[in-house]
Amino acid sequence: MGLRQLVIDAWSWLNYKPVMADAGRPGSRAFPELAKTWVPPQELRRLAAYKVLAAYDNNQAGQLAAAGGDESALERRELGDAANLVDTALGYLLGSEQKVAVEGAEHADEETPTPGAAEAAAVQDRLRKWADKELLTFRVQQAERAAVLLGDSVMVLAWNPQKQRPTLRVYDPGFFFPQWGDEDEDFPSRVHLAWELPADDDAGLKARVRRVTYELGPIFEDEPDGDVGAAAGGRQYPWEPGRTSNVTCYLTDAEWLLEDLKNGETLDRLPMDKARFRVRSDGTELNRLDLMIDFVPVVHIANTIPDGGEQWGRSILARVLQALDELAATDSDSSAASATTGTPIIGLAGARLPVDRATGKPQELQVKAGAVWQLGETGRMDALDTSPQLAELRARVDHLLERIAANSRVTAAGLGTLEATEVPSGYALKLALGPLDALIGMMRLAREHKYRLLFKMVQRLYQAGRAEGWAAGETLPARLAWAPHTPTDRGAVLEEVVKAYGAGVLSLETAVAMLLEAGYPIKDASQEVERIRAKAEQEAAVRMAEAAARRERDEDDGDQEEDGSGSAGVRKPVGKVSEREPVEAGR
Repeated sequence: MGLRQLVIDAWSWLNYKPVMADAGRPGSRAFPELAKTWVPPQELRRLAAYKVLAAYDNNQAGQLAAAGGDESALERRELGDAANLVDTALGYLLGSEQKVAVEGAEHADEETPTPGAAEAAAVQDRLRKWADKELLTFRVQQAERAAVLLGDSVMVLAWNPQKQRPTLRVYDPGFFFPQWGDEDEDFPSRVHLAWELPADDDAGLKARVRRVTYELGPIFEDEPDGDVGAAAGGRQYPWEPGRTSNVTCYLTDAEWLLEDLKNGETLDRLPMDKARFRVRSDGTELNRLDLMIDFVPVVHIANTIPDGGEQWGRSILARVLQALDELAATDSDSSAASATTGTPIIGLAGARLPVDRATGKPQELQVKAGAVWQLGETGRMDALDTSPQLAELRARVDHLLERIAANSRVTAAGLGTLEATEVPSGYALKLALGPLDALIGMMRLAREHKYRLLFKMVQRLYQAGRAEGWAAGETLPARLAWAPHTPTDRGAVLEEVVKAYGAGVLSLETAVAMLLEAGYPIKDASQEVERIRAKAEQEAAVRMAEAAARRERDEDDGDQEEDGSGSAGVRKPVGKVSEREPVEAGR
């Protein structure tokens, strides 16, 4: 390979694969079915990378290599190591749970709440109800597994008039084709979601391609009469009151027959005169439908922080893919060696072989339990011992697993291959998990802004749909809060919280938040704070009542001592007692 053929891009770590060598042209080994393709040539390497990674996830890397010309790869043993690495990294990324958190909502239950705290708490409650209805946790898991495996994932929002809420869908990143303009800095102004639909002979449908396009453009149509958001020469959106905008998002959903496409008619150049536009359930044709929003409701999630000038993420398997190939080859060799170890190769000398009466030829001997072979006086039997080679191969498997754990930064402790006896203390385990902490921190940082953007779009779709309870005004910042990815020492955290709160250096809200982060089963921090305060007030009231009762008893005892109602302090005179003395003593 000369320097002119050397390609260095976001997927150059796959250049050693034969299917990537000619992935930039139709009819290649990566896409033999695309003899005449609508996919832009610059996107074929990305789609080929997704195909390779999906093959590793499904234990089909050997089949993919065989399709590239390596026929011996069909015998490759794949035992799920790639999928295990992906699922392990995904589990640490997600943690035990995820929650929607709006900034300032945690101060709503304080004795003197900060300005805007009640509004933030109300928005947080509505967003959490939306998340429950839209199965956000399930959707996040769908999207994040694709992101960890392939490097990218896509979420799409849409307003549903029947449900009166935004709906959320997850798409395969192979369907995602953003169109970056010269003026686009952070987000593309045009996005395609496109995929092929196979032919259905029973239904009489031919092979076709479907393309869903979101595009920002100027407002050309007149606003409806009586629309409070309408303004001369533009539109006022409810999330930016007082500001006129001339930008809106248009939706187009159409299909093309593959046989109608000619060479050069790629995704951006599909002939609109041959398009068949889809129709919404209410009869509206989806041809540049005005969505009445000024943003593209598509969120692209990258697994890692992209390099400058790039927007695509990198798979967790990217840096260790060749090590996974080595591991599969070693497993294949180990399987072959274990066959000869369990059923060894035996050489016989001077043996009397049984004769098949039908053919008169000697029968083949089989190594099995209970077999008896007759040997002559000088007979000898030798067995080939391959157990040392098998032990060496197993040691190599352990070495490769350690290398994969280290280079992927999931670590041996994270993968669960580190024995407990090798960890002398919790501090040593903390150091062993250091690379994993950095990896998860980087992955969560790459997603922080994208989920903030997702919740901003949800709020604005509610406002655009004029849903009940969503008034006009600026959208509040919300984020996805992740649970700790590794176990924490709950006892140490509890002791620290009790001391700090008792000393008055931590507020109750901060103390509860620390316990929540440590993994204590607290469903809602604000409700927990309210319960703690209610219980403290109740206990304080009980103590005050007991103190008041004690004071009353003490006062009663003191009054009795002062008026001499008891026997103490009464002295009877010595000698003869007169008849009037009892009366005077009673006084």
